[in-house]
Amino acid sequence: MPEGKRTVTDFVARFKRKYPITIGWRYRKNSSVVEKHLNEGEEVLYAFIAQKNDNPFHIFETCVIALTTERILIGRKRVVFGYFIDSVTPEMFNDLKIVGSIIWGKVMIDTVKEFIVLSNVSKRALPEIYSQISNYMHIMKKRIGQTKKKDKEENESWK
Repeated sequence: MPEGKRTVTDFVARFKRKYPITIGWRYRKNSSVVEKHLNEGEEVLYAFIAQKNDNPFHIFETCVIALTTERILIGRKRVVFGYFIDSVTPEMFNDLKIVGSIIWGKVMIDTVKEFIVLSNVSKRALPEIYSQISNYMHIMKKRIGQTKKKDKEENESWK
């Protein structure tokens, strides 16, 4: 990794120090899953830790969520062997919902194909996460629109 470039683990460790009551285990292992699936030239812009479920008492499905220059990656390392990786590309993103309760909150990402619930996140972290994801998606959607417009102009020039 080039000098000065932050890893997924660096982002998550910073997040965990800043919001210690967020429930998250094995974030180094989960981060390695995300890092393994980064494309060449793809960079991590922001990352945090949460539980990928909707049950506040089921605290053993920790995952790392990373916003990259291309997509959102959600990585979970299985305890014994194997892992799970989810990828949400900007064109698949529909909506974002944040739900705060007394101590923890949830981040809900609505995509074209599924509804992703990330729970047991520190209530104090919710505004930061909302800001990061919504700004990220705004920029990415704008980039997609510009690409489609450019493609359309190129196709019309061939006619």
